[in-house]
Amino acid sequence: MPEEPQPLTSLVAGQSASVASIDLPASDRPRLMEMGLLVGTPVELVRFAPMGDPVEIKVRGYHLSLRRHEADRIMVRSR
Repeated sequence: MPEEPQPLTSLVAGQSASVASIDLPASDRPRLMEMGLLVGTPVELVRFAPMGDPVEIKVRGYHLSLRRHEADRIMVRSR
């Protein structure tokens, strides 16, 4: 049985997952897609900033920082 998707922010540092869905407004999605964040893309949570925002992830070989409110709306499945 497939695992239920969970928010990207629920991962711990060093944990990898695959993007299951991106539940952001249509105006925000193209920016993420241009950076390579697509459904099915493997991602790794690198760290949270000291105050919890932004969130740093590794995607397609580079590091990307996202606002926590964006990362909360990106659903992932553990790999």
